[in-house]
Amino acid sequence: MKKIFKYLLFFILAVIFSFTLFLVYSTINDYKPDKIIQIFKTEEPDLLDETSEFSLLIWNIGYCGLNKEMDIFYDGGKNVRPTGEKIIENLNGVKSFLNQKNQTDFILLQEVDKESKRSYRINEYDSVQKLFPEYFCSYGKNYDVFFVPTPPSEPMGKVDGGLMTLSKYLPSESVRYAFPGNYDWPISIFMLDPCFLVNRYSLKNEKEFIVVNTHNSAYDDERLKKEQTEYLKQFLLDEHKNGNYIIVGGDWNQCPPNCTEHFKTDKPDNEIRTNIPSDFLENWKWMYDNSLPTNRSVKTPYVKGKTPTSVIDFFLLSPNIEAISIKTVDLGFEFSDHQPVEAVIKLK
Repeated sequence: MKKIFKYLLFFILAVIFSFTLFLVYSTINDYKPDKIIQIFKTEEPDLLDETSEFSLLIWNIGYCGLNKEMDIFYDGGKNVRPTGEKIIENLNGVKSFLNQKNQTDFILLQEVDKESKRSYRINEYDSVQKLFPEYFCSYGKNYDVFFVPTPPSEPMGKVDGGLMTLSKYLPSESVRYAFPGNYDWPISIFMLDPCFLVNRYSLKNEKEFIVVNTHNSAYDDERLKKEQTEYLKQFLLDEHKNGNYIIVGGDWNQCPPNCTEHFKTDKPDNEIRTNIPSDFLENWKWMYDNSLPTNRSVKTPYVKGKTPTSVIDFFLLSPNIEAISIKTVDLGFEFSDHQPVEAVIKLK
């Protein structure tokens, strides 16, 4: 009996020691990017007209792992990732759709994996980039963890993903800005490092057209969302003071001001989306299509008319930009838990 107790004690101590080593290693190797990272810069950018009309597309492709049949453990579901065949099928669906949009001026994507276990280490960034050989591409990493240990039965493992911006035009600069705030240790070492990706385009009137690709935090008690939106707000105000033209697009993980939600029936309390305050920025324009949802709950597989959905993918325009049109493309969440949104705007 004493031997059994002794072996059990050794086993428990070994588990504690191993887990401690894992936390120490994870902490030392935690991705800690600088607050501002210059990704690209040139002295010979394309020169755009300050009265130009531009088309844009935003889409969180969900690392091609959140098709309509998928639920996810981290949102209360059962699964961690689909099969490798399904990942490839989803990626091909995403590429097929984007290939039809090869005349779009700016394409802003989120959750694009480079080398992650969850997407079978397929380099989705390269796959998409090859569709647009004439486009400028920039990438802002927001998820870099060598091993996510949950769930214990099937850990997510290595994750490497981020934001991708494609454009017909060569910017003067592309910069990654880190959103402030994070989760408490040790949770923080396994979570995303949210950021927004800024491309600056030179105009003939010596001002700049600034295209911002954003992906705000999803899992938090609203503290992070508030800190992030306030930080972004100050950035936008500073740029507008300089007379620049600014558009922000992406996955805000919040609904725009005064936007109604879709299919609230049986919606769990922990999935209720908050709205950005209506006084967030005076005279700025929110562009969204309230006739269709852009995001669906991944607690269960998607069932049209039953699964909770919301509008969290949209654009924000500075006062010197005119909104021409906005449309959510209804793909039935076939390849991702988000739907693409297309817009046309005009500088004025």
